[in-house]
Amino acid sequence: MTRMKLPRATLRVILRLVLIAAVLFGGYRWINGGKTAIYASGVTTSDLLSYEDREEKIPYAKLMQEHSEDAESGGTGQQIGIQAAEYGESGAEAKLEIINDADGSALHWLNEEGWVEWTFRVPSSGWYELHLDYKPLASGKGSVILGIEIDGSYPFLESERIELQRNWKDAKYPYDRNEIGMEIRPQQTELVDWSTKAVSDFSVSSEPLLYRLEQGEHKLRMVGNKESVALREIKFLPKQRLKTYAEYAAAHPEFKDEAEWYSLTEAEHFQRKSSLMIQTEHWNEPYVSPEPKGYITYNTLGGQRWRLPGEWVEWELTVPKDGWYEIDLKAYQNYRNGFKAYRTIEIDGETPFRELLRYPIEFNREFTIETLVDQEGKPYRFYLTEGAHKLRMTADSSPLQPVKLALTDVLTDLSTFDRNIRLITGNYSIKAFDGNMDEKRTWDMKKFDPDIERKMDGFVQQMTMIRDYLNDMNGKNSDISEALLNALDLLVKMRNDVDEIPNKINDFSTIQGNIGTWMTTLTQQPLLLDYIILRTPGTETGLKEPTGLSRIPYSIVDFSRSFVKDYDMRKHNRDEALTIWVQRGRDYADLLREMINQDFTPKTGIEVNVNLMPNPNMLILGNAAGEVPDVALGIGEATPVDYAMRNAVEDLSGYPDFEEVFDRFIPGVRRAMSYDGGVYGLPEVQNFQMLFYRTDILESLNLKVPDTWEDVFDMLPTLQENGMTMNYPKADFSTLFFQNGAEPYSADGLTSTLTSDQGMEAFKRWTELFDKYNLPIDIPAFFQHFRDGDIPIGVADFNTYVQLLVAAPEITGHWKIAPLPGIKQPNGQVARWSPQGLSAGMIMKKSERKDEAWQFLKWWTSAEVQAQYASDIESFYGIEFRWNTANVDAMKTLSWPNDDLKALREQAKWAKNLPYVPGYYFLTREMEFAWNRTVFDRVPAQESLEKAQMSLQREMYRRQKDFGIAGDEDLQVPQISEPYEWEEPQ
Repeated sequence: MTRMKLPRATLRVILRLVLIAAVLFGGYRWINGGKTAIYASGVTTSDLLSYEDREEKIPYAKLMQEHSEDAESGGTGQQIGIQAAEYGESGAEAKLEIINDADGSALHWLNEEGWVEWTFRVPSSGWYELHLDYKPLASGKGSVILGIEIDGSYPFLESERIELQRNWKDAKYPYDRNEIGMEIRPQQTELVDWSTKAVSDFSVSSEPLLYRLEQGEHKLRMVGNKESVALREIKFLPKQRLKTYAEYAAAHPEFKDEAEWYSLTEAEHFQRKSSLMIQTEHWNEPYVSPEPKGYITYNTLGGQRWRLPGEWVEWELTVPKDGWYEIDLKAYQNYRNGFKAYRTIEIDGETPFRELLRYPIEFNREFTIETLVDQEGKPYRFYLTEGAHKLRMTADSSPLQPVKLALTDVLTDLSTFDRNIRLITGNYSIKAFDGNMDEKRTWDMKKFDPDIERKMDGFVQQMTMIRDYLNDMNGKNSDISEALLNALDLLVKMRNDVDEIPNKINDFSTIQGNIGTWMTTLTQQPLLLDYIILRTPGTETGLKEPTGLSRIPYSIVDFSRSFVKDYDMRKHNRDEALTIWVQRGRDYADLLREMINQDFTPKTGIEVNVNLMPNPNMLILGNAAGEVPDVALGIGEATPVDYAMRNAVEDLSGYPDFEEVFDRFIPGVRRAMSYDGGVYGLPEVQNFQMLFYRTDILESLNLKVPDTWEDVFDMLPTLQENGMTMNYPKADFSTLFFQNGAEPYSADGLTSTLTSDQGMEAFKRWTELFDKYNLPIDIPAFFQHFRDGDIPIGVADFNTYVQLLVAAPEITGHWKIAPLPGIKQPNGQVARWSPQGLSAGMIMKKSERKDEAWQFLKWWTSAEVQAQYASDIESFYGIEFRWNTANVDAMKTLSWPNDDLKALREQAKWAKNLPYVPGYYFLTREMEFAWNRTVFDRVPAQESLEKAQMSLQREMYRRQKDFGIAGDEDLQVPQISEPYEWEEPQ
């Protein structure tokens, strides 16, 4: 048989077609998420929660696992009603008031401290839901947090922190637009009214939390934690069984075909929401509604801003007549690879049937229009009566709670195992930076720990079980599954040769770090919505989804708009307006601009131009060229005095109401703004130094949180014997100087006083921390060591606090902050003086609108504006953007946990910043040189410090001469000798 020979041209065409097909197939695979294999396993929730409890309070998921059949059977008891105003006892700290009005009596709990207790009788034993009739009082922006005790104890872990949410809505809809057509997010309005809520926690259960009550008399105690609240009626209701979809359908009229009809509700047009964090987003792609047409248009809702369990949004949907309807969601769910996003869905205040608890929305790389369907893909139908109905969707992570608990347990075991191996081998991670690891040494690990192979087998078994459970739940592989697989690979290699574990000990930190990073997103449930469709079954809406092909012409049109639209805000600056330069990111500047337009300008009539200042050198160059703003914001704390020395900034102390404005800030912080009798700036935000400590590790070592430096020195031997240590920032000399009563300069600001008796004592203590007491000199990442547990205590700043909240979920509840260790005074008080870093605002000397600029600074630094700005920036962008305001009254309104706020306020009252005098910049340099000479070169402390003072004084004299300052002048450095006293609300 003769083989046919194809022409070369034909072969080239075929080859091209094959290549095109391969590319298209690859694109299809990418768009469809790879269509990974479907997983199934026999791992159950009981398997995952079979670990042994190490805490006194049992997690709710484990409690329900132990009593699942009993709890699921529902209740037959009677409703138990308690009037909040008829409480029995209360704690001395609780400020309580009974208010009587037309609706009856209510208990107003005016602070967030103490406790209130009621006695009640249960007619029959069973599982009960707790329902509260409450109203948050106008004292803050966050939710009310209460602890719920029954008969003197918390029935389960989550009962220690029950959230009663506030209700919010946009102040206006549709949104306003600015001068260039961009939409402006409106202010958020709180809906202050009574709410009835079943006590719940959607991180552990899609249904209300259950309390087991036996027949007889009981005591209910609520413990204040955060925010004030009014309570009216408290009810225990027996658990009611929720219908299945089949039972729901059977309980309503039979389905009849209806004429085609649908309505579209924009997701951003919501009626209310539970959190300021939930915000609208700007989205730009084909078929998004409404189309932005080249402008910023907030046309979607949620995403990463609607991710925390328990956060809900409610919309109003209206139907023309009684009948059956279906619901479609246009949703984007591409935030966690391989994971579903869960929402519990309610209509008119209740979940219609069980299948809408923790309803899964599948992972998808694009916006898709999805109908609410059952597991077989058949749409759910909802029977709705004519008129308006409320649809609520609540972020729900309860299916993942067993995974979180099991992962936390195994990571805790790994951390303990890691520390024990380091104790056995002496291979402390803090020594790794000194090059002291002996990688050539051989070990017989079973001699030191006979159970080491069993422990390693346990780690492998636990992680394998967790991974299989996750893959079974998601039906596919996921990012965290890959992290677990990598961890298993490392563990198996160590298990195969346990004698190599000491040389691979840092792998444990790698495992904990990698898995801990993924745990930050494990219980998050981000979901972005474009719109909601309510329609009669079978109705074709004609609405489209974006595709790869539709993006091409859309992108071309969108790109062409950039040539014809004017996006330059500066062209719209008004010559007669006040000009503000902001040395912060665009998000901060945009929010400031919105607040000015909504509040400052309407109140004062003063128009304002807000421009970004990406580089502080712009201010220097602009001042030299005569083109400066009226007000500069976000500048470093030394900048106002630097400009004051050169007569380039306005002295604020001459304004009539200056003292009233300056009293908004702690005196020790204010002195950084003072120079030569004048004040040249106002603080905006402040940093802080706090003592961070691991509660679990200190408790295991029977150590208490140190109150003084003597306590620190007493605890260090125990830490070091266990392969641990403490962190103290090497560069921070000022804390120890101030605590010892030393000042770097004389009161007139002309001479250095480093070598005073107090200064010498402070310098010795500072150097001895690293020489005598062997604290680590250079720790690249205290956060990671604190997380790993080998440095379980240390001094760090606000950034570490945010990092631990956001990126270390595996140690949540196992760390706290406390005021810095201090020095006990003769009167018994502990002096904790420490500087707090600042950013500030100032008025330029060349401004022609100084009075208007002062009005702006007064408005901007007021408690109301600072509290609103802090709340909005955090709600828009998350806790990573927390605005740590310097205004003492506004600081109280931030959403700090109660214990943290107490510690912050204690430390803040001891704030004392370094003053700035001519030549100040030599101080930190010379102190570092002096430290190096004493610690590294063994130069005696007195000789080293005297050399530093001589060099600093020489530079101070040189700068005084440059600025024409005579030797008999007085720069009037403010002296701070007493801590700030907080005014408590009456």
